Amino acid sequence: MQDEVTQLVLEQALNGLQFGLMLFLLAAGLTLVFGIMDCINLAHGSLYMVGAYFVAAAAQAADSFWLGLGAGVAATAVLGLLLELTLFRQLYRRDHLSQVLATFALILIANEAVRLIWGPAPLMLNPPEALAGPVEIGGFFYPAYRLLIIGCGLAVAALLYLLVAKSRVGMWVRAGAANREITEALGINVRALFTAVFVFGAALCALAGGLLGPLLAVQVGMGESVLILAFVVIIIGGIGSIRGALVGALIVGAVDTLGRALLPTLLGIVLPADAAATLGPALASILIYLLMAGILFFRPQGLFPARA
Repeated sequence: MQDEVTQLVLEQALNGLQFGLMLFLLAAGLTLVFGIMDCINLAHGSLYMVGAYFVAAAAQAADSFWLGLGAGVAATAVLGLLLELTLFRQLYRRDHLSQVLATFALILIANEAVRLIWGPAPLMLNPPEALAGPVEIGGFFYPAYRLLIIGCGLAVAALLYLLVAKSRVGMWVRAGAANREITEALGINVRALFTAVFVFGAALCALAGGLLGPLLAVQVGMGESVLILAFVVIIIGGIGSIRGALVGALIVGAVDTLGRALLPTLLGIVLPADAAATLGPALASILIYLLMAGILFFRPQGLFPARA
């Protein structure tokens, strides 16, 4: 019995790590756009949805998950470029209310456009055949595809750290966010840098959508619920902080996954089974927001504020 409980906890901990790293891919682009460019982009989740559709459609056409993933990420990056050049450059100069209204309208447009192009039914996206089975880890079996997602998330986290904290481009981006006029006076094209940041964030959305597509349904409106969690992540971690986005995403992923898995069992000790099964997931969802409120009470700027 003890071995079964240990295996359950380890399995759910890995699930929480995988979910947290996928949240990080979404939150990283969102915190760069919001924290560095000072633009509230409610349509960030729509890029995640559209990216998942691009990946699923390309994978079905090419009969290859990897080709579909590459093509979907590239197509979403191009879409992000077009959006930044045509819409978001106008929104940077507007107040936050205008940004919220414009990007909320973009959510509605994206949902209807996806429904018009691909129909209301979800698209199927299968994982690579080589990763469809489980692998043995420490005496229990765990899906190989989920391990791939964990590896991709860790690799992107390391790449983002090197780009933002250690590279010259990251230094230019931070300088442009701190004082755009002086940075441009030094000969740096801040507008091009901000465009690259937005496109990179769109590509990360597509990567997250494509990797999660085989686990979740690729369907209309899939970006709205995950967008809320992405905002929770960057608020907990600190707006504009990549390190904060990673830590916040791992915390949210662990709390959500372990809470949904363990709370029904714990509540079943004192409550009837039906009540515990209903109340457990609801309390797990509430725990994330209680955690956010508690962190903001002690650290109003988040765990790792960008300008600390």
